[in-house]
Amino acid sequence: MSAILDVSGLTVDFVTAGGTLRAVNDLSFSIREGETVAIVGESGSGKSTAALSIMRLIPDPPGRLTAGRIMFDGEDLATTSEAALRGVRGQRIGMIFQDPMMALNPVYTVERQIGEVLRLHRGLSRREMQTEVVELLRLVGVPAPVERAKQFPHNLSGGMRQRVMIAMALACRPKLLIADEPTTALDVTVQAQVLALINDLKQRLGMAMLLITHDLGVVAETANRVIVMYAGRKVEEGSTTDIFDDPLHPYARGLLKAARWESQGGEDLWEIPGTVPSPLDLPPGCAFAPRCAEVVPRCRQEKPQLGKAAGREVRCFVAQEGRR
Repeated sequence: MSAILDVSGLTVDFVTAGGTLRAVNDLSFSIREGETVAIVGESGSGKSTAALSIMRLIPDPPGRLTAGRIMFDGEDLATTSEAALRGVRGQRIGMIFQDPMMALNPVYTVERQIGEVLRLHRGLSRREMQTEVVELLRLVGVPAPVERAKQFPHNLSGGMRQRVMIAMALACRPKLLIADEPTTALDVTVQAQVLALINDLKQRLGMAMLLITHDLGVVAETANRVIVMYAGRKVEEGSTTDIFDDPLHPYARGLLKAARWESQGGEDLWEIPGTVPSPLDLPPGCAFAPRCAEVVPRCRQEKPQLGKAAGREVRCFVAQEGRR
């Protein structure tokens, strides 16, 4: 199937008091119609910045999209005017934000917030809008949707607020849904319900989805392909089955080992030693070298480029040379 989204060479910089930092560095990937692609990595890896950049929601200043193309449905969003982007956001690309309490306006009712999307993009009358809001709330599994539509965000539970966010994102039946940590603030039971809901709606509406998460359990249940990011760069990309069964990059293996150790309920949880380096103070060679158990001298001196290994892309000298 053809790619509905094709991101090429995406680079995003932020100007700070300490200097200019590169939050996303030369990121390329594509999403086909109906496909779910997940971007995973620790906090600070650049995954949320990449998602916001696709929607051109990075505040400028301090952020700036300095290079790259974002081809969506034949149109380059990197160079599209702000006026034209308003016809893309919410209508052709929907987005579920990380924190529904921050994303929803506390002084507007649910009906008004979802209704604003319908009014702007679909031109519905007030009566049509009210009917459609109730139908959307019913679609995402909100009980008593007529009553809930009249309530404010603080009247709702975390799970309900997340469902309202999903209803807003789906109001115009977008071709692409971007979900940024859609289950982070929810308890385990509600997480499962929201995931099942997103998967069901994706199948029914035929959407493609870009999933941003650090939760590998969510990825295993949802994604067709996985992109692993570290320090602003893509370090591995492959099918979900390949990444989970045989991760090539030491960082990808570390993420999976930590997730599996946690799922086994061990008292002494395993973790990748160290932390993600600051973009203002990256090591001279591979960014992961200071934390890597398989590091060789070349890793500390040269920056690895994306290369092929086992039929997928990986940014690792050791993996590319088959010396794991």
